[in-house]
Amino acid sequence: MKTSAAQGGARGAWITAGPALAWLLVFLGFPLLLIAAASGLTRGDYGDFGLPVTGENYARLAGWTELGFDPLYPRILARSVVMGAATTLLCLVLGTPLAFCIARLPGRWRSLVLTLVIVPFWTNLLIRTYGWQMLLAPGAPLSRAAAALGFIAPGDGLYPGWLAVGLGMVCDFLPFLVLPLYASVEKLDWTLAEAAADLGAPPVRVFWHAILPQIRPGLAAGAALVFLPATGQFVVPDLLGGARTLMLGNAIQQQFGASRDWPFGAAMACVTLALMMAAAGVRFWRDRSGVVEGGR
Repeated sequence: MKTSAAQGGARGAWITAGPALAWLLVFLGFPLLLIAAASGLTRGDYGDFGLPVTGENYARLAGWTELGFDPLYPRILARSVVMGAATTLLCLVLGTPLAFCIARLPGRWRSLVLTLVIVPFWTNLLIRTYGWQMLLAPGAPLSRAAAALGFIAPGDGLYPGWLAVGLGMVCDFLPFLVLPLYASVEKLDWTLAEAAADLGAPPVRVFWHAILPQIRPGLAAGAALVFLPATGQFVVPDLLGGARTLMLGNAIQQQFGASRDWPFGAAMACVTLALMMAAAGVRFWRDRSGVVEGGR
């Protein structure tokens, strides 16, 4: 009977998930296989791809060219990873107090503030990015204040540049960290923190030993949701950074656009996907290790 019930449950699961899995395989898996295959081909005379099969695209991405070592693309890769990590760190610094503040609010105010957190999702990303262009442009109040403080020359603007890119990235990805972290903070058992404080633990140790282990799943989920898309972000660096802030997303767009080097663009896309999968794999491994240790 148990075997029949298990088989029936598995059959029901396949029937339920089958259409979604088929959709992913056809419209996600198959295109990714085509991109992986194209990354090993040679660029044609008109920007397309063809034989012979080669590994030069990945060697070029690593910096090795026919003329020697060129650090351009390794720098773009490192810059993208650093920018994604910096965005994640800033979102953690800003989002953690915000999540705790929301969780301690009364019910009606909590709902209002949560709504304000997700309000940016109601507006298109392009519109939000163009809004930052107006706020940081030369002559705008923020730029005049920065010039008065000596951060920039009079008449210059905070846009384009790294600061504009950082502000745009944090603004766009902060809700992705706050929401899963809030879900963990809301279920936090404050009696553990009170017990640690009653035993004489200072506030830092109370947070480290009594609070952080409880909110770690939310922190990990939020950090992954920020780091993965921020590393391959295209729109914000392109519109707020210009030519000064070339990142992986912009470089891939150039290869499929103006440069018409599809095999090299496919290789860059594969490396970007590999970075995303590695980051997701690290999080999965840490979560699984935590479950195993907890089970012991």
